[in-house]
Amino acid sequence: MLKRPRRNRKSAAVRDLVQETTLTTNDLMYPLFLLEGQNKKVEVDSMPGIFRLSEDQMLKEVEECLNLGIKAFDIFPVVDEKHKDKEATKSYDPNFFYLKSLRRIKEAFPEACIMTDVAMDPYSTDGHDGLVEDGKILNDETLEILGAMALAQADTGIDIIGPSDMMDGRVEYIRDILDENDHEEVSIMSYTAKYASAFYGPFRDALDSAPKSGDKKTYQMNPANQREAIIEADLDEEEGADFLMVKPALAYLDVIKLLKDNYDLPIAAYNVSGEYSMIKAAAEKGWLDGEKAMLEAVLSIKRAGASVILSYFAKEIGIIAKNGSL
Repeated sequence: MLKRPRRNRKSAAVRDLVQETTLTTNDLMYPLFLLEGQNKKVEVDSMPGIFRLSEDQMLKEVEECLNLGIKAFDIFPVVDEKHKDKEATKSYDPNFFYLKSLRRIKEAFPEACIMTDVAMDPYSTDGHDGLVEDGKILNDETLEILGAMALAQADTGIDIIGPSDMMDGRVEYIRDILDENDHEEVSIMSYTAKYASAFYGPFRDALDSAPKSGDKKTYQMNPANQREAIIEADLDEEEGADFLMVKPALAYLDVIKLLKDNYDLPIAAYNVSGEYSMIKAAAEKGWLDGEKAMLEAVLSIKRAGASVILSYFAKEIGIIAKNGSL
């Protein structure tokens, strides 16, 4: 045989020479959950190793991660029921703990890239990403709330706005609001192809943000659809997005590749809570090697074309990289 592909696999040194995809901490963004109060660290029951953190604990976590080479963080608020209302008014109240903490975190670590989430569900008594009226999610009326939320977050000094709501036209609406208020440098990472997925359950446990009625299928995408992602990506690109995101990641590697092959913007992918918890649960049962499965899963997301990977595994990967084992 003239061609023997196994020659390029014969040793670790040769395999490293021809490796096509390399995962580094520069690829990773770490999602974090911010609690009101001080000295609080509460584990998420359905996400072993992931904690809801008060501001003081969050500052320690960010510092630890920076020392591991993790430089980007997506910070979500855990909002007590007493703060919620139908119109998510706390989301743009400058005195609310989330916005005050964002400012302090960014001031403490100006070198960190801080991303925030724009959607109504953490703050809404309805638990939906948009304004609910007579059981319907109102698109255009929601944009005003999202714009106010995005502006309030940008005012804290953060780097990237992440509209996860899937309302039509929200990227352009937010871009205009930011630009009109001297926030031209604040980026938008649009949740472009966000699917109505069963893999979000542990995240909703972490934030207590599940819909109080109905589901999210009128605004999140049908898992059966791929070409629809092109429609969403075209709109987001035209409206001024700086990144296009696919969520979830592992069940949608084909969509990540589709966007990578068709757009020049950086592609992000969210390795979501359910994908994290599945590997953790199987590892706890001894059914698979958790570390190897984690690295293989996250590497597959990069191989599919993601430049930015939001993953709850980020800190663990940072520890492995620090030890020289990545």
